[in-house]
Amino acid sequence: METASLSGVLSYTKLPGSSLCNSDDRFWSSVPRGRRIACFSRQSSNGFNGFHKPLSKALVISNSCSKTRNHAVLKGPFFRDDPIQKKILNSEANWSVGVCTLGENVVESHHVHVTDEKIGVLLLNLGGPETLQDVQPFLYNLFADPDIIRLPRLFKFLQRPLAKLISVLRAPKSKEGYAAIGGGSPLRKITDEQANAIRMALEAKNVNANVYVGMRYWYPFTEEAIEQIKRDRITKLVVLPLYPQFSISTTGSSVRVLQDIFREDAYLSRLPVSVILSWYQRQGYISSMADLINEELEKFAKPEEVMIFFSAHGVPLSYVEDAGDPYKDQMEECIYLIMQELKARGIANDHTLAYQSRVGPVQWLKPYTDEVLVELGQKGVKSLLAVPISFVSEHIETLEEIDMEYKHLALESGIENWGRVPALGCTSSFITDLADAVVEALPSAKALSASREDTEELEYDPMRYLVKLFFGSILAFFLLLTPSVVHAFRNHIF
Repeated sequence: METASLSGVLSYTKLPGSSLCNSDDRFWSSVPRGRRIACFSRQSSNGFNGFHKPLSKALVISNSCSKTRNHAVLKGPFFRDDPIQKKILNSEANWSVGVCTLGENVVESHHVHVTDEKIGVLLLNLGGPETLQDVQPFLYNLFADPDIIRLPRLFKFLQRPLAKLISVLRAPKSKEGYAAIGGGSPLRKITDEQANAIRMALEAKNVNANVYVGMRYWYPFTEEAIEQIKRDRITKLVVLPLYPQFSISTTGSSVRVLQDIFREDAYLSRLPVSVILSWYQRQGYISSMADLINEELEKFAKPEEVMIFFSAHGVPLSYVEDAGDPYKDQMEECIYLIMQELKARGIANDHTLAYQSRVGPVQWLKPYTDEVLVELGQKGVKSLLAVPISFVSEHIETLEEIDMEYKHLALESGIENWGRVPALGCTSSFITDLADAVVEALPSAKALSASREDTEELEYDPMRYLVKLFFGSILAFFLLLTPSVVHAFRNHIF
């Protein structure tokens, strides 16, 4: 691979065997096929993604021990042109990002070292309102996140007023959804159970660790978890987002918050940290998903005739096309890997992918779940198994959106037999694999030792950034200037 000094362009390098990568630059590990290791280095690369599209400037995940030559690609503009995300993954701060899969002999060799440390594991998740009274403030926290509503820098002052407006307008409908599933989200309870299960799985591997839960938009907030980590005097930390695939709006947003907190704290800035940015390619996860799909297929009278319907949480199309979010590529490869695992077990059902949960008039990733369900019914599909591929815990998008709205739409469209794969939750094989990921990530932990000069806002062209994201702000101004919306806003706020 030819080395070149290209600002903002990072690529994975292929490593022999299963040895750790100890690059001077920040790195994360990823496992697109089988067991392999990859690291960050500042290079240029030419490669192909898992669907054979040539790319010039991209993050290419290369094979180190695989039978296929497919690659997953994290597109260059995600790092090159977006100031917020460049701070996360391309800043001069020494964030070390965790290794995903190693051979068993390598994992065992590190146990002697990790037992001398005071290990912490931070699970990151979205969070959810636990009561109907929590819904509106939860929505406000969500829409106040600049990684959720991406306004041009010159209009950042609109972020909070717009978040207040949208949360007030959306709260009544959202409350209906949460009321339908019992009056609140079960996400915190399930995540706490997963944390306890991971802690016990680590203990079984002779790794004693404190496992913390940090939610992005509701209690316990990430900031609360970090304060507890400080009080416990953790000496090495692994950050594990409970999102299999990376997106700016999920893992990216949470990591940005962590960087902001760590940069301002003397203790935290010296704490060795390893971040696992994505883990959709891990064999344990893939096998666990295949197990659940297989179990649900067996409940149909004719399992071989069932269409496997993967429904992923959507993101705005601009995230992928303008900001270079790798979510779509990772999702497609994730499904490819699951279907390959099923085929190896003799399961060759047809399958398809669609994206759910879109909001507002802007274009989101297509195809849309609701539209595809209607199309499948029109094409004569009679048996459908829904797979909530983005989610490892049950919450509003699975319990209400899929189980109620989409099921009703499917049956109404002519689909006669409906099934749904449950979220992984505390499935033992899944929890064991996450524990393995933590152990494998520990050796790559590095301290965040950045000076203020290193962590200043990156240089950028204001006019170029304004033009690029201008259309994302049109909705904001439209909402603010619409008389009916202003009237509704005044009634609720004043």
